[in-house]
Amino acid sequence: MPATPTALPLSVVIPAFNEEARLEPTLREIIAYLGAEKSDFEVIVVDDGSRDGTAAVARRVADGQPRVRVVELGENAGKGAAVRAGMLAASGASILFSDADLATPIRELAKLEAALAAGADIAIASRAAEGADIRVRQHPLRELMGRSFNLMVRLSGLEGLRDTQCGFKLFTRRAAKDLFGQSTVDGFAFDVEILVLARGRYKIAEVPVVWRHIEESKVSPGSDAARMFYDVLRIRLQHARKRLFSER
Repeated sequence: MPATPTALPLSVVIPAFNEEARLEPTLREIIAYLGAEKSDFEVIVVDDGSRDGTAAVARRVADGQPRVRVVELGENAGKGAAVRAGMLAASGASILFSDADLATPIRELAKLEAALAAGADIAIASRAAEGADIRVRQHPLRELMGRSFNLMVRLSGLEGLRDTQCGFKLFTRRAAKDLFGQSTVDGFAFDVEILVLARGRYKIAEVPVVWRHIEESKVSPGSDAARMFYDVLRIRLQHARKRLFSER
C-alpha cells in the first residue's frame, strides 16, 4: 500500500479583505522568513470578497511561489468565515493564522511554536500578558473599546485570558480542524467562540509578543463593535445553556 502522505510542518492562513496595498509586502516577508527557518510550509491567502485588487495580488504572488495558495470566498463573509475556510483547507501539522497587517511580526511565530512544543494545543499571541512589547499603541478610544470587550469576554467563560483578539494564533492540526469545524461566528468575535469551544478540552497558552498598532484597521468602532458585542453575548448564552444541560 502507498504510504500516507505526511502533513506539511506548517500552514499559515492569512484572511484578507481589501488588502491590495499591503498584501504583497506581507507575503514576501512571511515567505522570506519561513524559507529561512522551515524545511517546508504553505501560505494560504483567503480573499474575503474584497472590492479591490486583493485577489489579483494574491494570485500574482502565488504564480511565482508554489507554496502560496489562494482561496476566494466570492463575497464578503466576515473575518471569522475567512479564517475558518483557510483553517479547514490547511494541511500543516500546525496551523497559524496571521492578520495581513503583520501587527505581530512573523518572527514571533517561534514563541508560539515553543509553547506548542511545551505541550500546548493552542498558543495565542497576547498584547496584555506580562512581557508583551507594545511598540505603537492604539488610539485611546480603541483601547477603551478593547478593555470593555475583554471584560465581556471574561464573563463568557474565558476567565484568565487577557487578550483573545490578537490576530496571531497557532493551533495543532487536531485542534484547528476540530474547533473550526464546529465554529459558527463569521465576524470579528470568532476568536472568542474558538477559545470558548477549546476551554476544558485543549491546553491554551497565552504568549507575550511584540506588537504595534497598524493604521487602516478593518474594525469599525460603530457597526463592527456592536456586532462583536452581540456575538459575544450569544456565545455567552450558548455556553451557559450547554453548562446547564451538562450539569443535569
